Amino acid sequence: MAEFPAAPPLEPVPAVAGEFFGDRLPLAQRYARLLVEMGTVRGILGPEEGARIWTRHLLNCAAVTELFAPGERIVDVGSGGGLPGLVIALRRPDLRVDLVEPLQRRVDFLTEAVAELALGNRVRVVRGRAEDADTVGAVGGADWVTARAVAPLDRLVRWCLPLAAPDGRLALIKGASAAAELERHRTGLRRRGVRDVQLVACGVGMLNPAVTVVTIDASETSKGSG
Repeated sequence: MAEFPAAPPLEPVPAVAGEFFGDRLPLAQRYARLLVEMGTVRGILGPEEGARIWTRHLLNCAAVTELFAPGERIVDVGSGGGLPGLVIALRRPDLRVDLVEPLQRRVDFLTEAVAELALGNRVRVVRGRAEDADTVGAVGGADWVTARAVAPLDRLVRWCLPLAAPDGRLALIKGASAAAELERHRTGLRRRGVRDVQLVACGVGMLNPAVTVVTIDASETSKGSG
């Protein structure tokens, strides 16, 4: 993989990272460096994000893995630099992860990172938009569909639901504003037949604040509504 000079400062690894990643922490550290060094040069990550790469990005994404049962398949929509999809794969080697991303430069980064981290047997990079029929055909039927900082909640649900299995779920990372955003979009979600929406705190006791995730049960949703 190509080397890039003038990398931004990298945040020291917090002690709690060891609790999240265990013996896979060195692999997570390699990914953090790749994301900061290459991602900044390629415009995937802002130059100031290296100084908070763990506390703002990797640990928040790692916390979401507590939602997933062993052996499940995750589709990460708008994966960008691999947040949360690559972090999920790094923390949980039992999971299969599909990274869906429409922009070629990000797809190139993801492909190189998957190869560099030797994740190719469990992680697949798919170029496409979540709402495209080809993407649904390629990665649909997932146990979980994740997304982080991609779009407003109503649009995100519209994109993600068709990718979930009939008994699958969505896990949408939304942060402290999740409750307010849910209220703003509640009427639109009901029009789409979305009935089971919950706010779940992940990483409680490990992160302060914990990560707020909007979860939606596809089995309780009328996908054809709206």
